[in-house]
Formats: sequence, C-alpha cells, structure tokens
Amino acid sequence: MNYDAPYTMGPRRGLARALQRGGRWDDALAVLPGDQRAARAEVLADRFWWRLDGAAEAATAVSDLASDDPVLAGFYGAQLAYTRLLFQLDPGPGDLDLARDGFTAAARDRRLNGWGAFWLGVLADHIDHDPETAAISYAAALPLSRQHDDPLLESYVARHQAGHAIARDRGDREVGIGLLRRSYHLRAALGARPQTAAAAVTLAGELRPGEEAGELREAAAITARELRLTWLLREF
Repeated sequence: MNYDAPYTMGPRRGLARALQRGGRWDDALAVLPGDQRAARAEVLADRFWWRLDGAAEAATAVSDLASDDPVLAGFYGAQLAYTRLLFQLDPGPGDLDLARDGFTAAARDRRLNGWGAFWLGVLADHIDHDPETAAISYAAALPLSRQHDDPLLESYVARHQAGHAIARDRGDREVGIGLLRRSYHLRAALGARPQTAAAAVTLAGELRPGEEAGELREAAAITARELRLTWLLREF
C-alpha cells in the first residue's frame, strides 16, 4: 500500500509514482535519485507488501529515512511490521508494538492522518480481531481521504467497510457489494494495477458465479502473474 506523499512531486517522482502504481517497483526505484529517501522507502515498503520479498532492503531504506523524518520512517516501518505479522514472515516480538506506535503517530500527523487511521483499523481488524475498533478507525479515515483528495485511500476504506457490511448479514450485503465496486473503480481509474487486481478478486468472490465474476478473476490472475503479486497468486 502507498499514499500520496507530502514531499514535493518533481518530474522524476511523478514518473516513479506512476510506475509504482502500475506495480513496476524496480523501474520506479531506477528513476529515483539515491537521495530521495522518503520516496525510496515508500516504494520498497509497497513492494514488500505485494511481493513479500526484499524485506532487508526495505528495512534499510526505512532506517536511512529515520533521521530525516522519524514519523514518516515510523509509518513505513509499521507497514513492514504489519506485513510480517499478517503473513507470519518471522515477525519479531516487538512487531505489534512497532506497528501500533507507527500508525498511531501517523494518525496524529497532518500529512498522514488519513492513512494512519486506516492502518490502525486494519491492525484492529486482522491482528487484534476487534472489528468494532476497526470500524471506528475506518469511519475516521473516510472523511480524511476526501479532505486530502486521496481516492486511493478512499478505495481502501471502502473495501474494508464493505467487508464489515457483508459480514453483518443484516440486509447490508448489497451495500457492501456497492462499496466493493466503488473500491474497484477508484483503483482502476488511478492505474493502481496491484490494488485493482486485489479488488477484482474480492468483488468476484461476493458475486454470483457467472460471466462478470469469471472475467474479474481472469483479469486479476493475469495481473497477479505479470507483477508477481505473491499473496494474491494464492487465489488462483
């Protein structure tokens, strides 16, 4: 996962962002100067999430950023810790605290508050197994996504709120499917290929078997294989 960073978006950074959104992380790194520590940490943390490799390189990039921007470095470090916890990639004993502290600090930072709130929700959902707290965090993140004009963040919030609506099974299923469609379309509009593929798989899983569900899964499988999206490939 990534976010619209608070640093200046020059021509190289704009190109790197487009490449990152397309799941071309190595190409994004190749166009970034070595002194772009924040941008490099973002790309590497995002690549680790989707491919579950390059952990050491990502950790080094986060460490290099710490002296320049400790809150931003803590945010990316929290993402690495959460990825290790979620996928059981040899998580350390301090990873839960690292994730919680990093996301909490981000939620208090004007640049990162929407993403920080969202990640606290994900942590509550998938690590603490506390959906009520997660729902509060998602509700806090949604208006911030619009305040920051960040449709990628909105797509993530919509996807997770959809999961809650469907799980409630109190006539909210169609609401949830509508949110899944919104998440899918927002990601596609941004050219965020890994995220769009993940959204396609999730949406297809909630639809009745048929042409639409089959086409969504087929498109997602093509993207997952091309971009080597490790955990998404497990769906096929």
